[in-house]
Amino acid sequence: MQEQKVIDHIVAWLSDYLENSSMQGFVSGVSGGIDSALTSTLCALTGAKVTVLSMPILQAEQQHSLSQRHMQWLCDKFDNVEQETVDLTPAFKSIQDTLPQDIQDPLTMANTRSRLRMLTLYAYAGNHKKLVAGTGNKVEDFGVGFYTKYGDGGVDLSPIADLMKSEVYALAKHLDVLQGIQDAAPTDGLWDDERTDESQIGVSYDELEWAMKFLDSGASHDDLSEQEQHVIATYLKFNTANKHKMIEIPVCQIPANLLG
Repeated sequence: MQEQKVIDHIVAWLSDYLENSSMQGFVSGVSGGIDSALTSTLCALTGAKVTVLSMPILQAEQQHSLSQRHMQWLCDKFDNVEQETVDLTPAFKSIQDTLPQDIQDPLTMANTRSRLRMLTLYAYAGNHKKLVAGTGNKVEDFGVGFYTKYGDGGVDLSPIADLMKSEVYALAKHLDVLQGIQDAAPTDGLWDDERTDESQIGVSYDELEWAMKFLDSGASHDDLSEQEQHVIATYLKFNTANKHKMIEIPVCQIPANLLG
């Protein structure tokens, strides 16, 4: 991959989209992970005004520390970046106190955290006339659907959604993103037990990339190893279960003769 040319292409795309949108900059959530670090840096490289937001919710100290360090790194490097930290823990606890206990299973509340962050991003974006930049990569957005519908999936544009996870790492390394972020295990930060993305999915991102490319190639499954078959099955399980996130919202089309 030609890292600098890819970076230049994305930055130009962001700049063109912003210019045609009548908006005044970007808002990017920063989690301490590699995807949000790359996205926020690419937005900063446009020279447009960028607000980076850390939105801890009962957050592990390591994750919160990395997000703070990255935001400061951006502000030191780019004079068009401003940082904000909004502790959403009280708001989340208020939701916990409001919703019936019998619907508060762990997955529901993890998704609620993500949707609360989306509300916050759009509050800033709407107030400052900025665009919310998505942080999803290709494997997550179009492979296994590993994101929250109307949470981190609720964005205005997706600058890195055509990049595999390995390509995200390559660009982040090229841009000298903090080594601590490059080394950290990917996590969505939505759970109290600090579980990683790969532990939730059951296979590695490298394996998911292989499965996505293998299935796109149309190659025969006949000579696959037992582990490769497991990876394919895992990929397809998530792809099928999360298909509703990756397609347009179904619209009931009313026959014209019923409306006349």
